[in-house]
Amino acid sequence: MSTVFNFTFVPWFRSVAPYIHMHRGKTFVIGIAGEAIAAGKLQHLAQDLALIQSMGVKIVLVHGFRPQVNEQLKAKGHAAKYSHGMRITDEVALDCAQEAAGQLRYEIEAAFSQGLPNTPMAGSTVRVISGNFITARPVGIVDGVDFQHSGLVRKVDAAGILRTLDFGAMVLLSPFGFSPTGEAFNLTMEEVATSVAIALQADKLVFLTEIPGIRIDPLQPEGEDNPIDTELPLAAAEKLLAALPAAQNPTDTAFYLQHCVKACKAGVERSHILPFALDGSVLLEIYVHDGVGTMVIDEKLESLREATNDDVGGILQLIEPFENDGTLVKRSRTEIERDADHYSIIEHDGVIFACAALYPYPEARTAEMAALTVSPQSQGQGDGERILKRVEQRAKNAGLDSIFVLTTRTMHWFLKRGFVQVDPDWLPEARKRKYNWNRKSQVLVKRLA
Repeated sequence: MSTVFNFTFVPWFRSVAPYIHMHRGKTFVIGIAGEAIAAGKLQHLAQDLALIQSMGVKIVLVHGFRPQVNEQLKAKGHAAKYSHGMRITDEVALDCAQEAAGQLRYEIEAAFSQGLPNTPMAGSTVRVISGNFITARPVGIVDGVDFQHSGLVRKVDAAGILRTLDFGAMVLLSPFGFSPTGEAFNLTMEEVATSVAIALQADKLVFLTEIPGIRIDPLQPEGEDNPIDTELPLAAAEKLLAALPAAQNPTDTAFYLQHCVKACKAGVERSHILPFALDGSVLLEIYVHDGVGTMVIDEKLESLREATNDDVGGILQLIEPFENDGTLVKRSRTEIERDADHYSIIEHDGVIFACAALYPYPEARTAEMAALTVSPQSQGQGDGERILKRVEQRAKNAGLDSIFVLTTRTMHWFLKRGFVQVDPDWLPEARKRKYNWNRKSQVLVKRLA
């Protein structure tokens, strides 16, 4: 194994560790469009989902089967019929749907049963359990259109699904439901996945789709000037949905977005739209900070707050690289634990991305801001300014007139934000006694208005 690989793998693996810890024990509902299976993506998807499950995530997998049903209909010389963005399921279409669902269940169970040596599935034991967890009702007649055997979710057996997940199995659901009289109804994958996520109050609802996500400007063509909006607050998603035409096809912007909004409004905090065309997209979305698709959230994931002792590990992980390259003075874990309440932090989705400490010198009506650090992953996004303002406010609340910093490398950043350079003799006596004359740090002061 090459040294270069070691040096890239180890920091990468450490960087995903917070997400592994954060997601352990959580429940994800994952909806896979039938187009993904038709495109030959099942093998890699199974490997990725088996890996996620091995890290303690409980998974409910809902598959779609639009292209497979259409293929069966075509083979029988029967036309596929749609209205209001839903399939009209006559007797022939219902037979085709049942055949397609049976074939897909077989293929999915086979994919999770592999365990050949030297493959990602080696040593994995994934039990896939299906069942009649969905009670359905007919769509009925809408605007004069009889949808026949097309249905809607009436009820989800959440208790049954949770028991199965607690047993350690992955739950596999086809887009079918049954009435209390035993009649079968063809449902949509999107509605089943959304209903199950709501019923379970899942931690995530994930759609693996034909589209890469929601564009910054959904009405304009894709391109460098119109990238994917990786984080869409619920209010913004609702506003966007209201401005879009009603979805008729899976490639319409509103098609998956409407389900994400519905789930978030009903208590599922995070809903994701990911492209199945990108290999490993579900891993990248879950274990990398920025992700690769669009996440709709019903809360502001980022919080600016004061630290607690529970944050010490995250602070150490954030500042360690900057201590190692000499940007920051080294601080021991004991020191940070002792001073945890001096720190303000910016936390995003359970990971600390910025911090700074405030050490007051009340006799001189000033305070030192120390260990100001912003993760390389979020530099340039204003986190430094936000943490600075928080520290300034803390100093003002304490009745202080100024804050000061000692720095060897970032003087210009502070000068741009209202600090002025002073002689080290300016320092309060207690701080002057600890000043390291060999380090020759520059002293910068900012008066608080």
